[in-house]
This record gives sequence, structure tokens and C-alpha cells, in this order.
Amino acid sequence: MVHVMTAGLYELMIIVYAVSIILYVVDYLYKVPKAKRRAFWLVSLVWVAQTLFLVNFVFETKRFPILSLYEGIFFYAWLLITISIALHCFARADLPVFFVNILAFIFTTIHTFAPNNTNVVATTMVSEMLLIHIGFGILAYAAFSLSFVFAILYILLYRVLKKKKFSKQWTRLPSLDATTRWIHFSALVGICLLVVSLILGSEWALLTIDDVSIFDFKIVGSFILALLYSVILYASRLGRLIGTQYAWVHVYAYLFLIINFFLGNSLSNFHVWY
Repeated sequence: MVHVMTAGLYELMIIVYAVSIILYVVDYLYKVPKAKRRAFWLVSLVWVAQTLFLVNFVFETKRFPILSLYEGIFFYAWLLITISIALHCFARADLPVFFVNILAFIFTTIHTFAPNNTNVVATTMVSEMLLIHIGFGILAYAAFSLSFVFAILYILLYRVLKKKKFSKQWTRLPSLDATTRWIHFSALVGICLLVVSLILGSEWALLTIDDVSIFDFKIVGSFILALLYSVILYASRLGRLIGTQYAWVHVYAYLFLIINFFLGNSLSNFHVWY
């Protein structure tokens, strides 16, 4: 009975979130301040609901919801909603908020409607090091998601400026320079978080699991991801990746991240997320 009620609340939350997305679209097309305010409060309501679900889960299970792919998607979606609220309150950037919410909505619906048939890390294998490893990894993915959003916005803004079709809808975009700074900053934060996650994960595996293969699909994919973003930032600093080229490589890197997030876990012999 409780499970049915919880599922119903999740579905109601999805409906509220969908209405907020529609209101953001209305505000973007017709510049209706009331629609934007209501959209923000609805997103805030979704965030409060997800936070209550998260807190309730922690109290019931005495652990954080990150030990399976199903739980990781929930935490990732919660982080994206948190980032969208922070951008609304501090960055005052309308379109980035909208695109981050689109991503968050997609992953919230995946978590809500996907079957919860994922395995969870065995309790005997759980340690503070493992929890921090997974938590930092998901935080890194959230940071890379932000760099992806601003990369998309950079490409859109560049094309609008090039075609000289700058309407009132595009006045809410940050400048190209500001967008580039956001891409660089969020990617740099993501790299730092991911490197810490990989170091802790490697140490935990060596101390806990016998016969760990360094050629495991998930391990290789994660190290390639960290190296890929590092090379991108280094090439940008040298001036070899600029403008739309710099934005596009961030888009491709994020696509690789998504592949590593889902496919990497299913093909891994080392990770127990399926």
C-alpha cells in the first residue's frame, strides 16, 4: 500500500514538473513574468518533494541513495534540479535554467517509470570510501551536465548572431564570453570531482575486491572520460579549441558520459550496477 502511494506521489510530481516546463516555454515565447515565477515555484515544489523522498530513504535504509543505477539516477536528477534553482537565484540566466530543467525532467521520468530491478552493492562491501567515490562521481556528472547545457547555448547564440536574427527571446542568453567561462568552469569542477572519485574508487577496489581488472569497461571508460575533458580544457587553453569547436567537443564528451553512465555499468564486471 505504501509503495502504491509513493508511486502515485512520484507520478503527481512528474505532472507538476511537466507543467513547470510548459510555463517556462510560455515565458520564453511570450515573455510572461508570471509564467516564469509560477514555473520556478513549481520546480521548487518538485525539489522539496524529491528532497523529502531522499531524506525519508536515508532514514529508512540508513544510507544514501547511490548504491544502484536506479538510485543514482534519482540523485543525479535531484542534483540537476538543485543546480537549476541555484542558477535561477544567483546567475539570473533564464535559458540555462530551462535547459537544465529539461535534463532533470528526462532523468526524473526515467527514474519514475523505469522498473526498479537493479542490484545494490552488497552491504558488507559498503564503506565511507565507496560512498564518497560514488557521490563524487555523480557530482562530477552533474558538473559536466552544466558544461553541456552552456555548450548548447553557445552554439545557439553563435548561430543567432551569425544570421543576425537576434529577437527578444534571445536577449535572455548570456554573452558568448560568459557562456565560455561557464563551460570552462563547470568542466574544470567536473574533472576535479571525477579524479577524486576515481582515486577513491581505485583504492577501495584494491583494498576490498580480489582480482580487479584494470581493463574493466567501466574503469577504462571513466578514466577516458577524465582524460577527454582534461585534453579539451588544455587544448582550449592553448587556443586550439575555440568558439563553436570548443562547444561541440563538450557536447560530444557529454554524449560519451551518458554512454559510460548506462552502458558502462551493464558491461562492467567490476561494478555491480546493472
